[in-house]
Amino acid sequence: MSESTRPLALVTGASSGIGFELAKQFAEHGYDLIVAAEDVELDDATAHLRTYGGNVAPVSVDLTKRADVERLVAAYRGSGRSLDAAALNAGVGVAGRFAETDLDAELGMVELNCASTVHLAKRVVQDMVARGEGRILFTSSVASQAPEPFQAVYSATKAFVQFLALGIREELTGTGVTVTALLPGPTDTEFFDRADATDTKLGASDSKDDPAQVAKQGFEGLMKGEASVFAGSVTSKLMGKLSAILPDSIAGKSHKPMTRPGSAE
Repeated sequence: MSESTRPLALVTGASSGIGFELAKQFAEHGYDLIVAAEDVELDDATAHLRTYGGNVAPVSVDLTKRADVERLVAAYRGSGRSLDAAALNAGVGVAGRFAETDLDAELGMVELNCASTVHLAKRVVQDMVARGEGRILFTSSVASQAPEPFQAVYSATKAFVQFLALGIREELTGTGVTVTALLPGPTDTEFFDRADATDTKLGASDSKDDPAQVAKQGFEGLMKGEASVFAGSVTSKLMGKLSAILPDSIAGKSHKPMTRPGSAE
């Protein structure tokens, strides 16, 4: 990979969903890739991404472990090349009544969505600032814009990511490094299955956004240096922006019927 003249991008959570589609966007636009995920689907994703003609290096990591975050950093630093772009996309959800959800699952979610994102962003930002250029995309969520009953911890982690991205963005003004936050709405991925939210109106909806569309809009926003990209359908974009301006108490109540367990019945 060190002999390639193509730009290099890092994508986490790249085995499926939005992360896989983001990796495809980079591949389609001439990037070599370092792709990271924990699950076995990474092998299939890597094989597909290589069909675009670039170099693709898979790194199997559990980003809830700090040693694995550092191993991923060592992988891109050891490539002998500068990192031109990074999509910090890895994340999970946990849904349900807070009094009943599994504590270990929620603490693991905080570790992945928040702590590992800080850890990896720290290393990526340090390297890009030293070089004087680079692009970073954080996958946030429209859930970052308002309290989410029955997804309380998840929405809090995404609010963390959103504010982290925008805070770093402002710090890096004039450095040559841009930061963009991607805010998808409900998207047709494995998220709702993994979050145990398929029995909600939101999880059971057949009008979820296409992850390829979300990723394309996110990539375009990253290339333009935009601050935040509300991605997906027109409806998702409008709902996300509306959540951002409504009082928290009203926004939380409006979301409750969609996220309540059993509401799909």
